[in-house]
Amino acid sequence: MLADVVEYLVCPVCGADLAMADRGLLCPAGHTFDIARQGYANLLPGNARPGTADTPEMVRARDAFLGAGHFTSLAERLARSVASTVTGKACVLDAGAGTGHYLSRVLDRSPEAVGLALDISKHAVRRAARAHARLGAVVADLWRPLPLRDGAAMAIVNVFAPRNAAEFHRVLHDDGLLFTVTPSPGHLGSLVEPLGLLTVDERKTERTDAALAGYFKLDARQNVASEAVLTHAEVATLVAMGPSAHHVPADQLWARLESLPDPLPVPLCFVLSAFRRLD
Repeated sequence: MLADVVEYLVCPVCGADLAMADRGLLCPAGHTFDIARQGYANLLPGNARPGTADTPEMVRARDAFLGAGHFTSLAERLARSVASTVTGKACVLDAGAGTGHYLSRVLDRSPEAVGLALDISKHAVRRAARAHARLGAVVADLWRPLPLRDGAAMAIVNVFAPRNAAEFHRVLHDDGLLFTVTPSPGHLGSLVEPLGLLTVDERKTERTDAALAGYFKLDARQNVASEAVLTHAEVATLVAMGPSAHHVPADQLWARLESLPDPLPVPLCFVLSAFRRLD
């Protein structure tokens, strides 16, 4: 709930602390932000644009696919890694949280922690707000100043989402860790060519490190690989939840799927990295 995380939030207009007031958030300067009936707050500045935010269709697909447990090995590995560094009533920030799937698993393993889910898609944040009892959800743009106090987060989780190195550095506690998850080149390998999906950059991990350089240093890294046996319908849901949904129309996707076995094995390959702040 937002009440669990409001102490970590600041006004996106003036940077002052926020407090609960009736059905909204209020700063001392009088800037107010409504709390939606679903329980989330929208802290986007008035001139912000959602851009490539996840659509309702993408959010529904992600909720269905992740809810079916296909990425469970990744979610559990991430949750264990975060739980090993978070103790007591600490704040875990999920930057680009989507439906809150990964953050809710983290909170399950960190019984005293609270979670803050940030995403620019209000459709995703609506679901995140209901993902866990100790989770507060906020609409925010990761490329703008984050609506958090300096050093507010003991851990930051960033799964397949943009990385704002300067702002992550600012809001992360001195002793905290940033956890990133990126796909590795083998991810969805059996589907990429026959379905015309976007490929994973061979230098994805290298580019992630470069984007964080100057603010963070690598602390640990592990590969997380598994295989899912998916029906054509499940493959279609998988494609619909990610960036390839913008590039492969549904009718073309189903036509291409007809040439593949049903069900078929699909490799799931990720890189889980932990970074520490540089002084």
